[in-house]
Amino acid sequence: MDLRIIGCHGGETPRHRTSAFVIDDRLAIDAGSLTSGMDLKAQCTLEAVLVSHAHLDHIRDLATIADNRAQNSCPPLVIAGTRQTIAILKKHFFNGLLWPDFTVIPSKRKPTIAYKVLLPEVVTRIGAYKVRAIMVSHTIECCAFVVEGKDGTLAYSGDTGPTERLWTVLNDEVDNLKAMLMEVSFPNREQRVATLSGHHTPRTLSAELKKYRNSKDLPILLYHIKPVFQAEVEREVAKIKGANLTVPNLGDQFLL
Repeated sequence: MDLRIIGCHGGETPRHRTSAFVIDDRLAIDAGSLTSGMDLKAQCTLEAVLVSHAHLDHIRDLATIADNRAQNSCPPLVIAGTRQTIAILKKHFFNGLLWPDFTVIPSKRKPTIAYKVLLPEVVTRIGAYKVRAIMVSHTIECCAFVVEGKDGTLAYSGDTGPTERLWTVLNDEVDNLKAMLMEVSFPNREQRVATLSGHHTPRTLSAELKKYRNSKDLPILLYHIKPVFQAEVEREVAKIKGANLTVPNLGDQFLL
């Protein structure tokens, strides 16, 4: 399983891009920067996007990748998420007002995008992968993903503060877990804001990782750090003991 870091930050500047990760050039997880971080050929190679929730920094480039793929006569791009996330995309995003409804462009018979509803806890086949959505704790409905490929499994936390079910699943129901993408957003001094917005600080992250019994061995890639706090969060994360933590950079690739 090949993992590419397209965007890994909790905000955007010329040196930071919002959440977007690509597995084996085929499956994307979130779409904050799929077009700002990928060339046209790579955009057209994608088969599906898993959307953890409907906040703009995770869906924004669905708009521009749909437009680009429509101009290139690509096969429909599957957009997969929970029922509520898909409903928000239909009503507030691809609604013919904010952005064209690419489920009927260029035609209903040959759409640019196709929605797929993921039922929480139910394993769903998407292309070459088995995907399971696990609900987590955020300000709107949000899910983590467990993505199983032929060579192993990747976990993605989604945007979340302290949660329970995800760790139970990872401990008891997942085999061959190769790595985890785990969110952390604010420094410890901003704990109040982190709690109100459904995110982690290094302090809560450290407590959370103790819920996974093999955290010393599992490669954990930290994403969603707010650009203004990048250096501070990295200093605090470096003090966490008993976990295999990495802060990835834009363009990094990991062979899992």
